Amino acid sequence: MFDQAPGFIAILRGPDHVYEVVNRAYYQLVGPQDLLGRPVREVFPALARQGYIDLLDEVYATGKPFVGHQRQIRFQPSPDAPEIERYVDFVYQPLIEPDGTVSGIFLQGQDVTEQHNMQEALRRSEERWKLAIEGARDGVWDWKVNTGEVELSKQYKAILGYEELEFPNLLDEWTSRIHPEDRSATIDALMETLRTGTPFHAEYRLRCKNGSYKWVLSRGVIVARDQSGCAIRLTGTMSDISERKETEEIIWRHASFCSLTGLPNRRLFQDRLEQEVRKAHREGDQVALLFIDLDRFKEVNDSLGHEAGDRLLSQVARRLLNCVREGDTVARLGGDEFTVILTDLHDSPKVEVIAQKIIDRLAEPFRIKGETAHVSASVGITLYPCDAADSQGLIRNADQAMYAAKNGERNQFRFFQKQMRLRAQKGARLVRDLRAALPAGQMMLHFQPVVDLSTAAIVKAEALLRWRHPKQGLISPDRFIPAAEESGLIHDIGDWAFVEAATWAARWGKQRGGCFEISVNRSPVQFHRPSGVDWVHVIEQRGLPASSIVVEITEGVLLNASERVADALCHYRDAGIQVALDDFGTGYSSLAYLQRFHIDYLKIDRSFVHDLEWNEGSRAITESMIAMAHRLGLKVIAEGIEKPEQEAILRHAGCDYGQGFLFSKPVPPQVFEHFLV
Repeated sequence: MFDQAPGFIAILRGPDHVYEVVNRAYYQLVGPQDLLGRPVREVFPALARQGYIDLLDEVYATGKPFVGHQRQIRFQPSPDAPEIERYVDFVYQPLIEPDGTVSGIFLQGQDVTEQHNMQEALRRSEERWKLAIEGARDGVWDWKVNTGEVELSKQYKAILGYEELEFPNLLDEWTSRIHPEDRSATIDALMETLRTGTPFHAEYRLRCKNGSYKWVLSRGVIVARDQSGCAIRLTGTMSDISERKETEEIIWRHASFCSLTGLPNRRLFQDRLEQEVRKAHREGDQVALLFIDLDRFKEVNDSLGHEAGDRLLSQVARRLLNCVREGDTVARLGGDEFTVILTDLHDSPKVEVIAQKIIDRLAEPFRIKGETAHVSASVGITLYPCDAADSQGLIRNADQAMYAAKNGERNQFRFFQKQMRLRAQKGARLVRDLRAALPAGQMMLHFQPVVDLSTAAIVKAEALLRWRHPKQGLISPDRFIPAAEESGLIHDIGDWAFVEAATWAARWGKQRGGCFEISVNRSPVQFHRPSGVDWVHVIEQRGLPASSIVVEITEGVLLNASERVADALCHYRDAGIQVALDDFGTGYSSLAYLQRFHIDYLKIDRSFVHDLEWNEGSRAITESMIAMAHRLGLKVIAEGIEKPEQEAILRHAGCDYGQGFLFSKPVPPQVFEHFLV
């Protein structure tokens, strides 16, 4: 398909821009080269000097397309050949994955060297015969200004499908065939040539004999003047540029629309929002911006596959279009995020009515590949000019309102409120301070004892992060851990916590003359990419027994276990590192993943422990979990033990270990060390 394209096409992958696909037209442009599997910089080193590699890097880094018009490019068609010079129109369009990351760049364009050279020649000369010769394959026109007579060449008329005698040689006949949307600008350009003497240059659509329109490029110059200096004759050419316009249209659509849903993409959405804000400002009107995020879309992807997820997104797009008027804009920003721009609100239903309609329609079942899928929508709403004075402010506000809806009960809409902005600013400050916390030595570990319930002896500890902020004091992990996960700082913080825990495990193991076990929490986010620190290598470096470290994970890690998660857990198992499943019973509690993955410890969540002494249901569930774990060969740790009665019930039920304020709250390592003496 690419080989039949009118212009050159290439697909580049990865940050090094490696050639993956190249069409015939591309080879015709650059010559016979060995391209596939090689980075652009390696094949064409001259492009780096000309700034093209930097442009590729910028598009890959920002996800924003780049369009170049008549750009000069110099390269060697073969290693031993001299450099040649060409001019090209092109677009670098980022290839966006479903998760919003850029995986490559789609490069498309055409060689416009001939067009560029022709324009240069036109600027250098106004000689009638030279211009006619250059346009020999195009149509030629000659206009006598005083009489209104226009002589058109045979080729001019043939381009439009007319025989030589079928097109009257009158200016009015020509202007009447210009597309109504282009007529005014084209005639204005012609009049400007008469007034100033600058060459005439216009692209417009002309009606053909069969009623269709063709894009043409007309160029001309004044070739005769009267005694007073007024132009009395113009001559020029007309070129059929329909094919180029079609190519430009394809490039523009690639750059402006989502290929999956056909909706405007982020770039076109922002352009339209800015236009609507300017229009509303002129006319004293309102604009409503809705941000829509699908709830539980990831579950559809995980259970039915990415193809089903794509089909669901396409159906979502159609439902959204059916919820708004023709003049409103529905766009897809990427992933499962959509936007709606509502205008002319004084003549439309209330914004909340439309928002509720969207929520109701998206809550209806989706039929995909014979399966039924269910999602819902969280919608954030902001208004111009009430909430913000520009498009960027509206985007920030709608995003904050959408997250407020999502963090609430979901399947609802929320209007932006100023408190949301304050919360967002507070969160941004927290992340900013968090970036400095680790280098500034503000992070610390506290340790909570884990007791053998049969002997009451401290046999393990859990390492727990603490942040002592220089102004706010001790900040709860419930506040800063989510911020660290969302910002990606959890990777460095988590690695630091592990190294610290391993250091203390080595110290206390040496003091006790054996292995002392410390459990370290590993966030689900830390499994998304390879760790900056090899935990197994750290253990080996310190001469620790692998059983000195227990990695604690949550049920969510196993529920959405990717190949990377499975590999990491297998790596721990092979190295002898134990794994504990934290907060068991609060999530999906599937026995399937207990059998699939190598789990050593089950940690019963405190929500089952706090009412053991009087709630028969909690007691029955807890006893069942202990029995089940033992049948599967797992040890059990109960969290949140605060009363002797709870400890007694758990010990009687056969629970192996206990942890909670009954024994000790989390304490600094120096204090914990006294517990071990």
